[in-house]
Amino acid sequence: MKKFDKERLLLAVAGPAIALVSAILLTSVVLIASGKNPFEPYRLMLEQIPFSDIQVLIVNQASLYYIAALAVALGFRMNLFNIGVDGQYRLAAMMTAVVGAHVALPSFLQIPLLLLVGALTGAFWAGIAGVLKVTRGVSEVVATIMLNAIATSFIGYLTLRDNFGVLVGDNVTTGEMKESGWVPGIDLGPDVGEIYGLVFLAAALGIGYWIVLNRTRFGFDLRATGASETAAAASGVNAKRMVLTAMLISGAVAGLSGLPLLLGDAHTYSLSFPAGLGFTAIGIALLGRNNPGGIALAALLWAFLEKTSPALDYATPVAYEKEIATIMQGLIVFAVVISYEAVRQWGLRRQQKRVGAELAAQAADNNAKKEVAA
Repeated sequence: MKKFDKERLLLAVAGPAIALVSAILLTSVVLIASGKNPFEPYRLMLEQIPFSDIQVLIVNQASLYYIAALAVALGFRMNLFNIGVDGQYRLAAMMTAVVGAHVALPSFLQIPLLLLVGALTGAFWAGIAGVLKVTRGVSEVVATIMLNAIATSFIGYLTLRDNFGVLVGDNVTTGEMKESGWVPGIDLGPDVGEIYGLVFLAAALGIGYWIVLNRTRFGFDLRATGASETAAAASGVNAKRMVLTAMLISGAVAGLSGLPLLLGDAHTYSLSFPAGLGFTAIGIALLGRNNPGGIALAALLWAFLEKTSPALDYATPVAYEKEIATIMQGLIVFAVVISYEAVRQWGLRRQQKRVGAELAAQAADNNAKKEVAA
């Protein structure tokens, strides 16, 4: 491997590694300050990995996180901060559940229809922020935050019993979806559980993300516009169109992020449907450096922390609060921003030194040639 490639690999890995180590150290400090063993919680969580049911839970949860993080990463690569992934995901899941409960088609038509509804709903909701940005210059951060709040209110209105709401016990749902829209998974037995069938959709989206960004003209234009809209415009790229397109695609992917759970397990949208997925995805995208492989590892890490932390409540003789995992997740997000900036500055200094050394060597070579000629 060339020296330059080794440096690029080092810079890519250094940021996440420093962030993860820093988060572990800071969490240990919190544990020590509370008078508890700083190493025991990690051992307890790691001991959960061999259990097959925990593995299934981790993979299933990671699939949701992965798709949502890809949506965030698409915006990041375009230098857009799509904070609205959470609203786009919840609204898309609710609309998909409504359609699935009221439309009955054969499975080979029903499932593609539901996937299309989810993607189009997410794209529409993100497109509002995109249109506001390219026509009125409204920051996508402000627009998507407001759209999250509007999505919450809109979902609340649509799930009223006078509209599409169905009361099941104390929970308000959209009614059970038609069975033809259920996506079968990989059943590993009654004591283990079932891996969502749309885990494969998450993998396909990751492959598509990499191919589009790195092997197509559209991906090059998107990355170029994200790096510099002025330079991209000078090369003939319509920057505003790219901004709108990126927001639409990001929203479409966000709209799919809740479907592995909806079509594979819940089969209805209710008040208990998980919220906050979009905000978690921001940390995962940052930790994964917007790379599909890195995002996959970060999603698995987040899911691991979430699904193994309940074991901390039952530890003996001293129980640990499962919120320790939440503290670690927050510290990872905090540390990743600082570590990436530190690694960026370090890489910039190394690049400057290398360029300086090359210029000095070139100058010495020119002087030597002049002396020989003289």
